[in-house]
Formats: sequence, C-alpha cells, structure tokens
Amino acid sequence: MALSDVKTDGSWIKTFDEKGKHISTMSSSGKDVVGIGSDFFVCLEGSWIKTYDEKCKHIATMSSSGKIVRVAAGQTFTCKEGSWMKTYDKNCKHQNTRSA
Repeated sequence: MALSDVKTDGSWIKTFDEKGKHISTMSSSGKDVVGIGSDFFVCLEGSWIKTYDEKCKHIATMSSSGKIVRVAAGQTFTCKEGSWMKTYDKNCKHQNTRSA
C-alpha cells in the first residue's frame, strides 16, 4: 500500500493512500511529523526520531541528538548532522554520508 499523505488534524495524525482514502489514525501528542516517504513517515518525538508505517505502526527509533531531519522520499530520509548529510532507511539504518 502506498502512502500519499500524512496530516496532523487536531490531536490526531492521519495517514492516507494514493486515492486519498484514510488508512489509519494515531495520537499526535508529543509528535511532530517531519517527513513522509513512500510507505513510512518520520516523527520527531522529544529527543527521538521515530519511523512509522502507513498503519501508524512503529518501525524504528534513533536519537535526534545533533540531527535535523531535512527530507524523506522513497525508502529513505536524510538528516543534517553538523557538516554532513546522512541518509537512513525506514529502519533507521545508516545508508550513506555526503558533505553538506
């Protein structure tokens, strides 16, 4: 199932498929959606970066210390870490590094 949009609606985060059909809902308490990939989305939650699937099921967690999520696309998301841009997959596994 493809994820086309993630919207914060009041105290809820809602996911939608490519046809605009509502997939799932979860609480937005303490969460800030910072990126949307093809089948996952990224939230900043306090000192943590967490990924979720289209059904709002938690996938993985990593520390947000020193990281700023810049973009999510396809199967990955990218963080600025000092003078580096580091790419991670939806399981928060490091994929590659390049200079910012």
